[in-house]
Amino acid sequence: MALFVVRRDSVVGADEAWRRLTAWERHADVVPLTRITVVAGAADGGVGTVFVARSGVGVLAFDDPMEVVVWRPPVEGRAGVCRLLKRGSFVTGWAEIEVRSGVGGGSRVVWREELRVRGVPRVFDSLVGWVARWMFGRVVRLLLVRT
Repeated sequence: MALFVVRRDSVVGADEAWRRLTAWERHADVVPLTRITVVAGAADGGVGTVFVARSGVGVLAFDDPMEVVVWRPPVEGRAGVCRLLKRGSFVTGWAEIEVRSGVGGGSRVVWREELRVRGVPRVFDSLVGWVARWMFGRVVRLLLVRT
């Protein structure tokens, strides 16, 4: 499995950063060739929410179903944490989003993820991790700057 970590600081506060990063459908706005559908769960996107990211085109598309298993929004002095389990047949693993207050009223985001892509030999884990770190770094940055 490829493990990677993305860290980003933002001028938006922790509550707003949390809202932007956990509005699951918004991820499709910044991930090319991807649609996101929430199929079950809480109105706030919390524990038990299941959503599917459909990525690709035609026969080259795949579903990446995820379930929210931890949901602790940020509160004064405590970081918010959301943990997702990837339940697909093509991509498996987990992702964890941590949002805390940052300098000057902004926020600090840490996105940790461990993923495995079916059919990709483990010898390529470092390459998969590098590509994923670049891609999710871009996703986090764009979600934090878009209102």
